[in-house]
Amino acid sequence: MTQSPRRIGVLTGGGDCPGLNAVLRAVTKDAVFHGIEVVGFEDGFLGLVQNRSRPVTAADVSGILTSGGTILGTCNRTNPARLHAGVDSGGRAIFKDVTDVCIRNYRSHALDALIVIGGDGTMTIAQHLASYPGSDIAIIGIPKTIDNDLFGTDLTFGFLTAVATATEALDKVHTTAASHHRALFVEVMGRNAGWIALHAGVASGADAILIPEIPFSLDSVTDAILARSRMGKRYSVICISEGARPRDGSQVVQRIDETSPDPIRLGGIAKFVSDHVEARTGVECRQVVLGHVQRGGSPIAADRVLATQFGHHAMTLVRAGVRGRMVAMTGLKLSDVPLSEPAGKQRLVPIDHPLLAAARAVYTSFGDETPA
Repeated sequence: MTQSPRRIGVLTGGGDCPGLNAVLRAVTKDAVFHGIEVVGFEDGFLGLVQNRSRPVTAADVSGILTSGGTILGTCNRTNPARLHAGVDSGGRAIFKDVTDVCIRNYRSHALDALIVIGGDGTMTIAQHLASYPGSDIAIIGIPKTIDNDLFGTDLTFGFLTAVATATEALDKVHTTAASHHRALFVEVMGRNAGWIALHAGVASGADAILIPEIPFSLDSVTDAILARSRMGKRYSVICISEGARPRDGSQVVQRIDETSPDPIRLGGIAKFVSDHVEARTGVECRQVVLGHVQRGGSPIAADRVLATQFGHHAMTLVRAGVRGRMVAMTGLKLSDVPLSEPAGKQRLVPIDHPLLAAARAVYTSFGDETPA
């Protein structure tokens, strides 16, 4: 880019989460302040494929800092490199590459840059668009995901609010578990990364936390609940990532959607474990699946601040003519990394993470102990 940007595009990809509107507000207000027009593509990359867009002004983002969701809409089913295009005569899904359509639509708006807000899938698509032969799309990424599993940044906006939501739910089930002398199993999001379960479980004092990074033993989980009973504690609360799995088993798949870029839909691990525990112990068990409630609602203060910082840093990069970078938070420092760094990768909970050690020190089970 040889001159100051005059027009930029912005889209929100993947699943919704608290803080998206806060980022859109920061990006738009910064752009308008510097005389830059903003074009918002509706429903994520689907809007870029279909060339559905609208101007985004300062008035459009006024008052949305505290609102959940995204005023532009989003879609987690659109990958321009592999867009679902119907089924063949045998009922099998057909896909096509429409990357060139995205590039053409980008050019039609005379854009100087495109800001994409999303998680690992969004960043993988962004890297594909930026590196596609003949592409002139200047992309800046902003990391968003409640799972906090985006490689290249220690923190993504939306995560802290999701943890607060999950923690509140876990706090509430403590009282009903204690009153009825039950074991309550709370299933939270986290396909391959257990950050939500780990943080919410520790914050709520869960008796056991099961995460994808530590395959568990059903006997160990059962023994942990029985051990509490022997100590006179007649209830237990267990926090489980949806992607947790037994040592010699696999993740529980709810269904498979072949038309989606990410076809596997997990769900049901809480019921699987609770059924086993109840059969083995006679302890009455119940399951709670938080699901999409973790994605909704107003962002907490920390996510509003982080989203505003991310939006401003993204615009700083755009105004400097930088391309192919993703905003990041490393430690407590705002920075940016190459867009290729998060593409196709996931940030998982390290087995030597200090929070795991802290949780074990207060007698939290991770289901990996040797059964008695």
